[in-house]
Amino acid sequence: MARRFNSWFYLICFFFLAALATSSSFISNDALDVHEGSGRTLLQMKKTCNVSFENLDYSVLTDKCKGPQYPAKSCCDAFKEFACPFSDAINDLETDCASTMFSYINLYGKYPPGLFANECREDKNGLDCQNVDQSKKGGGVQIAATQSSLLTLTAGLIVLLLQLF
Repeated sequence: MARRFNSWFYLICFFFLAALATSSSFISNDALDVHEGSGRTLLQMKKTCNVSFENLDYSVLTDKCKGPQYPAKSCCDAFKEFACPFSDAINDLETDCASTMFSYINLYGKYPPGLFANECREDKNGLDCQNVDQSKKGGGVQIAATQSSLLTLTAGLIVLLLQLF
């Protein structure tokens, strides 16, 4: 029985660590290149974003990224400060988070289409969010559990159940 428990314990720990390793510290280039087709079929439907982008404070962008010149450094730094706390949601290409976020950015900032996608490129992984303060989360807006945190929670519950029984 003890050997069987140890095997399960190590398997659960593996999934727990894998879930932690999948959290993103980049905003991928794919998320920056939001392409919306003219029509969608059932197979192309995306899940609704679990981040409330309509209720966020966009002043970090609108205060620092101003036209008509739109300086790349200040605009990209402001974009990273705004978007990096939501990198996991934005990078999930199965949701409409990236397109929703860019819709609100363009609505509130009146930015030219593609400004951030064309100007804010760092490397093959996308925008590096490692040196960005990710504690702000848009002024305290709550985010629903992502797949990786849901996996972590599930793994923890399974370990707890195995210890109880």
